[in-house]
Amino acid sequence: MLASTSPFRRELLTRLGVSFESADPAVDETPLPGEAPEASALRLSEAKARAVCALFPDALIIGSDQVAHRDGQVFGKPGSHANAVRQLRAMRGRSVNFFTGLCLLDANSGRARLRGVNTVVSFRELTDEEIENYLRKEQPYNCAGSAKSEGLGIALIARIDGHDPNALIGLPLIALCDLLREENISIL
Repeated sequence: MLASTSPFRRELLTRLGVSFESADPAVDETPLPGEAPEASALRLSEAKARAVCALFPDALIIGSDQVAHRDGQVFGKPGSHANAVRQLRAMRGRSVNFFTGLCLLDANSGRARLRGVNTVVSFRELTDEEIENYLRKEQPYNCAGSAKSEGLGIALIARIDGHDPNALIGLPLIALCDLLREENISIL
């Protein structure tokens, strides 16, 4: 069970060849006061999995959440063009941490296994015109950090450093395979 409505997470999970269903966890993604970005991503990944637990009491449920941050500033889902412009201006020429929290919840036992995967994205020195052109074409208003690396957003990026290229898209498949193995679920 995938506790997400993200088409990108669904597409990533499809790559593993496992059958699954998706459900909307409808979780408030507001960080708690004073909560570190990494703690927020891990808390929300588990909250998403637990939110659909009652609907699927015998399932293994996957929850995932991502928080982009730099120097104490969090770059969430912008929700609007103006916010996306502000985010991309703040990130241009800088490196930003995209921390992805992952939870695999055994709904039957209530046991949650958590992992966190950090990806550092170095953004190009972007002009205001490049930012506007990108946002007009892709409209990534529901993506943390206002950039879709799996789409045209890759043109905004100078470098990506991380252990799992899928983590930046929102579902760290390497970590998920590890967690599934711990549950004796074979992918191969």
